Amino acid sequence: MEVTQVLLNAQSVDSTVRKHAEDTLRQFQEQNLPAFLLSLSGELAGEDKPVDSRKLAGLVLKNALDAKEQHRKYELVQRWLALDVAVKSQIKACLLQTLSSLVADARSTASQVIAKVAGIELPQKQWPELIGSLLSNIHQVPAHVKQATLETLGYLCEEVSPDVVDQDQVNKILTAVVQGMNANEGNNDVRLAATRALYNALGFAQANFSNDMERDYIMRVVCEATLSPDVKIRQAAFECLVSISSTYYEKLSQYIQDIFNITAKAVREDEEPVALQAIEFWSSICDEEIDILEEYGGEFTADSDVPCYYFIKQALPALVPMLLETLLKQEEDQDQDEGAWNLAMAGGTCLGLVARTVGDDIVPLVMPFIEENITKPDWRQREAATYAFGSILEGPSPDKLTPIVNVALNFMLTALTTDPNSHVKDTTAWTLGRIFEFLHGSTVETPIITPANCQQIITVLLQSMSDAPNVAEKACGALYFLAQGYEDVGSSSPITPYFQEIVKSLLAVTDREDAGESRLRTAAYETLNEVVRCSTDETAPMVLQLIPIVMTKLHQTLEAQRLSSDERERQNELQGLLCGCLQVIIQKLSATEPTKYAFMQFSDQIMNLFLRVFACRNATVHEEAMLAIGALAYATGPDFAKYMSELYKYLEMGLQNFEEYQVCAVTVGVVGDICRAIEDKILPYCDGIMTRLLQDLSSNQLHRSVKPPIFSCFGDIALAIGENFEKYLMYAMPMLQSAAELSSRTSAADDEMIEYTNLLRNGILEAYSGIFQGFKNSPKTQLLIPYAPHILQFLDSIYMEKDMDDVVMKTAIGVLGDLADTLGSNAGSLIQQSLSCKDFLNECLSSDDHLIKESAEWAKMAITRAISV
Repeated sequence: MEVTQVLLNAQSVDSTVRKHAEDTLRQFQEQNLPAFLLSLSGELAGEDKPVDSRKLAGLVLKNALDAKEQHRKYELVQRWLALDVAVKSQIKACLLQTLSSLVADARSTASQVIAKVAGIELPQKQWPELIGSLLSNIHQVPAHVKQATLETLGYLCEEVSPDVVDQDQVNKILTAVVQGMNANEGNNDVRLAATRALYNALGFAQANFSNDMERDYIMRVVCEATLSPDVKIRQAAFECLVSISSTYYEKLSQYIQDIFNITAKAVREDEEPVALQAIEFWSSICDEEIDILEEYGGEFTADSDVPCYYFIKQALPALVPMLLETLLKQEEDQDQDEGAWNLAMAGGTCLGLVARTVGDDIVPLVMPFIEENITKPDWRQREAATYAFGSILEGPSPDKLTPIVNVALNFMLTALTTDPNSHVKDTTAWTLGRIFEFLHGSTVETPIITPANCQQIITVLLQSMSDAPNVAEKACGALYFLAQGYEDVGSSSPITPYFQEIVKSLLAVTDREDAGESRLRTAAYETLNEVVRCSTDETAPMVLQLIPIVMTKLHQTLEAQRLSSDERERQNELQGLLCGCLQVIIQKLSATEPTKYAFMQFSDQIMNLFLRVFACRNATVHEEAMLAIGALAYATGPDFAKYMSELYKYLEMGLQNFEEYQVCAVTVGVVGDICRAIEDKILPYCDGIMTRLLQDLSSNQLHRSVKPPIFSCFGDIALAIGENFEKYLMYAMPMLQSAAELSSRTSAADDEMIEYTNLLRNGILEAYSGIFQGFKNSPKTQLLIPYAPHILQFLDSIYMEKDMDDVVMKTAIGVLGDLADTLGSNAGSLIQQSLSCKDFLNECLSSDDHLIKESAEWAKMAITRAISV
């Protein structure tokens, strides 16, 4: 097979030629994998081959080794490991040979493929000579070979975890990389590759950073590289500093002054990509210190060994003026571009993080800048002053900020209506939103919003909603937080008198021609939802009036015919927003009996619309409509059963949606809501639902986050159908058992894994709890006796491990009570034999968490009854 021509055809502009070539490649791969990989590696290494075919050969080779989806990646790795050793050696030789190619693209692609192979083989203790042969390349004369080798080492460090490379080799890699970065390396391509490689290798350097001399050397080389004449090298060096700031925060004390000088110079004088990284260094230090201070709270004294070095506090007098300067470097059109990021934005973001790190100390440093610039004729100065003010509102205490905000509020409301510049208005509206978010609400002692200024605030915000889309979007955001602050006021909210006007204005915004810009339509619906969610009983009649309006809008989206793909995307987005809006309205009105009764007259029509939305088959809309149906089931209770025959096929679709796993997870949750609403009327659908749920659990394609809610759902089903759950026990119980064993084996590697293990355990325990409560008082309870020893063993193991969170603790002690309550004397003796039941119970009885304590007191009574029988 002439692979060169096929690879070139696969890049043809003629779609027929292209498709034929892609099919040919796919068939070749499926029919003869070894020959396929060999011919690709030969193509990549062939200096006489065209650049385009070489590049694609490398890319296809890389994709034959790695994939985004876990199960596909696993398959590819197994296939590679199963290849004949001679074939693999030949491919690897071609790859290493390509590193000395004269064609930059071929070298670069080979670097990535070598790293992918290393990612598979090094953990298996294969290809032990790789690092040695790469390092011997470093001393070669041609600069391009050196550059490609350093690039490869960088990718390799990205692919492989530090524990598979021994320290001796790590030291050699770091030596080679740091030497390549040195100022006396004459070739800029080599320096750049080395600097980027160091970025990836920092995770390997734990031991080296603990050694003073080695750390000094690495830090010196990185700092020198920030002064390189080449802008890309400077940027890469600052990226290394940012990574060092989070990886080795506790080792920075002696360098921080020098780093400050380097970053300040870069922020003031260097090109934007470099200046942005220099600011990012300080943002990263803030993140570290915020985390440390949050973890230790205010409990430590100055001499305790808390690992906070207060770098930000020490740098404040110089750091704040530097950041304030950046705020004056706005771009003319920065608001219009979604996802824009520039020096002024980075500076403001960092200023906000500094405020969260040091609290009150920042206020006196920023106030003079605000006072000096807020009334200047140049819009840049007014905008910068407003941005500075908005940035420091989270962190300092309300006591410190409230007096200043009270003075500023009136000024800002005036600016929002009268300032001639759109940027200033945009930032003013954003700042008002921040004031309402952080300094307004039931927890704040001195209210910022009073009966005297409430009307003016609302009038100004509603007026700004007809301003340019970017300003209107921020005004919606401010109104959102204004409403949220009155969430807990009970019967009378200061915004109740304006409710109708607010709703009318927000609906008008959603109909604007330009509502697609600056996320305006989404913001308006989010705000409308929040205003409804936080409204009081007095406004319930007006909320009821909203239902037909929203239903009509949803109906209109369903009638639209023959849309272009852009229009369809907009329509899907709108349907999702309208379903979300109906969900909030349903939840609000079903909270009290009278309004619930009034709402019921619409439930058939609403359900009908949701069913039509599902027929459109779009994932985001599916998710929103499913959530709204969960709310409807809760509201309608047993009456919801009449919708099941129509809804069932869409539940089934959702439960089978592995690709968009969020849809699957939401559907699982809604099945639980429906079980609670219609109880045993779910029975006719249980075979289908249980079959899907069991398939989900045994699939390796489904995202792991969906598994805990599936177990909880078992509990909901068992509670709803009681002893009828009998026929599923033989399938569900082994699944629960193996998941329980798995959750005891996953040692807490990292926070994310601990969090997932807790979620999984909670799901398993909720399933057990539902099953036991479902069978209670039924003659069939003896069916559960064989499972009791294992459940107790599971409770023992999670108690012994000591890493459960409060939620799991409450559920676990509840399951112990359910076991005793349902099985009575059959459980009594088992509980007495358990290793830790007694300790666990006592620990929960003396818990500070009243929910855990309550569950434990109930469990104690149940156990006492079971033992005394």
